[in-house]
Amino acid sequence: MQKTMHKIARDSLLSLEVYARQRKEFRAKVMAHKRDRTIHLGAHVTLIFEDELTLRYQVQEMLRIERTFEEQGIQDELDVYNPLIPDGRNLKATMMIEYVDAEERKHALSKLKGIEDRVWVQVEGCARIYAIADEDLERENEEKTSAVHFLRFELNDGMARALKYGVGLAFGVDHPNYQAEVSTVTAGVRASLAQDLD
Repeated sequence: MQKTMHKIARDSLLSLEVYARQRKEFRAKVMAHKRDRTIHLGAHVTLIFEDELTLRYQVQEMLRIERTFEEQGIQDELDVYNPLIPDGRNLKATMMIEYVDAEERKHALSKLKGIEDRVWVQVEGCARIYAIADEDLERENEEKTSAVHFLRFELNDGMARALKYGVGLAFGVDHPNYQAEVSTVTAGVRASLAQDLD
């Protein structure tokens, strides 16, 4: 049975003043947590797997940057970030396509249209699962794809059980203009991602 998505509750957020005092320590905790939730696919594609902690940090940071303390503004941020929390049968990731040089990035993004639909995960012994991309809004136009995409990987019960048991986990991208694969993630990454599943 699927668990209810663990949303970030309004009353669990820190006020701007309290967050300012705790930010350094909280940020260090989140950065350490993200190390086992980050996968580099080749030189230019990075997947960061989101969960309640990573998204709580994003919300707190957005409220801080925008100096938001009105109820509606806070709720608007929660409405943006809560759907990105895994619900027990999926993994959710932010995909970033990174090129340092702006001209190189522009050229690459024009060649990588559709890449967001060609990212896959494979639980050892199971078929590849391709990402469902950008359910929030269209991030591609006639000229190019976006440098940031939001991906959801839906796993079935057997895959979730196998992953929790400790089998291997692979990720890759098989776009005509960009191929990369991590054939086995580290035990730390696998364990961290398995926690997102029932």
